[in-house]
Order: sequence, then structure tokens, then C-alpha cells
Amino acid sequence: MKKGVLYLAYDQGLEHGPSEFNDKNVNPAKIIEIAQKGRYDAVIFQKGIAEKYNDEIKKSKVPLIIKLNGKTNLYKGEPMSEQICSVDEAIKLGAIAVGYTIYVGSEFESKMLKEFAKIEEEAHNKGLQVIAWIYPRGKAIASEKEDELMAYSARVGLEIGADMVKLKYSGNPNALKWAVKAAGKCKIVVAGGTKKEEKEFLQQMKEIINCGVAGIAVGRNVWQNDKPIAISKKIRRIVKGK
Repeated sequence: MKKGVLYLAYDQGLEHGPSEFNDKNVNPAKIIEIAQKGRYDAVIFQKGIAEKYNDEIKKSKVPLIIKLNGKTNLYKGEPMSEQICSVDEAIKLGAIAVGYTIYVGSEFESKMLKEFAKIEEEAHNKGLQVIAWIYPRGKAIASEKEDELMAYSARVGLEIGADMVKLKYSGNPNALKWAVKAAGKCKIVVAGGTKKEEKEFLQQMKEIINCGVAGIAVGRNVWQNDKPIAISKKIRRIVKGK
């Protein structure tokens, strides 16, 4: 029996705005309902949704992961995502883990690494798991190969003390297997990415799980789907075998 983790990610609204939402999924309460009925291991929110919809989250009994930093996509310079939620706030809101994005390759990489170090120490001292979103971005990495960047992202997570790294799949299963090895005892979850045709998406999920990752953090391919509960069940069977 597979034991992979399955997270429902809905932290995109800060960086992408509401352009990817429709009349149903624009409502965070609908996402909480999907997370509950789809039997997700956790739902990922930014602090504002976690705060405003805290009663609904607690009632659903779906574990909560809070992203501690974020940015919009309006600024077009080198990416920088600073902390906007504290570890204490996350604990108060009932989070079981916190997440933090680091744009490796950005000219602001060192600032994010330094901020992450403080968060990681505090979160671990207070019993919370820490997930690092490691995304290569910026002019410096424009000529680098995706496969190599994926493995580098995985290794960064291990080296900085993250419990888990969330990264983007390059599309090469052999490269992902190497990334899993590069991460050592740091677990890897792969982002579901942009919306794809359902058959293609599910096939890719099978490919990813067979590479030995710890699980999947899926968002748009679920809550942009016309039948989010149905596709959640299909993903669950791939990740968990049930």
C-alpha cells in the first residue's frame, strides 16, 4: 500500500490574483469542502484565508499548512518573497506545518535563505514541520537546464534543514529520481502545476509517484476541474493506492 501525502494547494491567489478562479472556486469555503470530501492530508493557505475561514477549517478537520511568505506578480524585477506571517500566528491558527518560498538564483536569494533559517529554527523549536518551496528564478539561471535545477532545488532543501521540499517537475522521470536521491532524508512533494487535460495530468501523476517522491501538492488541476471530488479520488488512488 502506498503511503504518499496528498496536499490541496490554494495559496496561488496572492501571486496570481483572482484571474484563475471562477464563481465557485473563488470562494475558499468551496476549497475547504473539496479538501474534506477529497480526503486530503492537508490544505495549504496564506494567512488571510486561514484566519478568515478558520472556523470552517476546524470544522472540516482537514490539517492546515500556512505559507509564511508571498508576493504578487505585478512587480517584474528579480523575485523576492518576504515573510508576511509569523510562526506564532500559524500556531494560533492551528497549522501543523508552515511553508516558505525561496527563489534560488534570484539576486535576493541570500535574504530569503536568511529569513528561512530563522523560521526553520523557530518552527522546529515549537514542534512544526517546515516545507520549503524551492523555485529557481531570475536572470542568473536563464541558461541552466531544468533537470539540473530540479536536483539542485532538492539538494538546497536538505542543506538548509527543510523537512520537505516542494518543487516543480521538469518532465524527466530519471531527473526526478536523481532529485529524490539528492534530497536525502528531506522529503520531496511535487507541485501539480498549471491546468492540464485530465488524462495527461493523471498520467503525469503516476510517473511522478513512481519516481519515489513523498507525495503531491495539487491545486489548479483539482479546483479548476468541473468535478473536483471525482478527480481527487483518482489522484488519491495514484498517490495512496486507495
